[in-house]
Amino acid sequence: MPKNVKILKEFKEFAVRGNMIDMAVGIIIGAAFGAIVSSLVSDIIMPPIGLALGNVDFSNLFWVMKEGTNPDILPPYDSLAAAQAAGAVTFNYGMFILKLINFLIVAFAVFILVRSVVKMRRTTEAPKVEVKTEPTTKECPYCGSTISIKASRCAHCTSQLEQR
Repeated sequence: MPKNVKILKEFKEFAVRGNMIDMAVGIIIGAAFGAIVSSLVSDIIMPPIGLALGNVDFSNLFWVMKEGTNPDILPPYDSLAAAQAAGAVTFNYGMFILKLINFLIVAFAVFILVRSVVKMRRTTEAPKVEVKTEPTTKECPYCGSTISIKASRCAHCTSQLEQR
């Protein structure tokens, strides 16, 4: 079998494993969840915080490191979009704050999800039952070697053993 065909076959086996499909579904759901959390932060959480801090729009908090070269848009820039349209180099600390809050919310939600799954697994696992089995071997009282429990004579030292 040519090496390329073998590699393709191995890749196919790898790609259709159950774990890979589960992981792909998890990534897709995670991306959708990330979009929801991003909207929650930027549309629900940050506006009241910005209002409480004096009408601050976190998405427009930036520092101009180098002014833009577009002569139609002059500094000071009213918004991050205007600064970017002018070609200015900006330090976007407001966007960083938004993304940091997004991350913290997603990380907390994943923590709660994993914690719940672990707790569910613990409750659904059957308790371990110890099964006591009778011993199948014993020790020879004369030579100390291990012999069958049914033996009447030691196979190592040939001593006669008492029957139990």
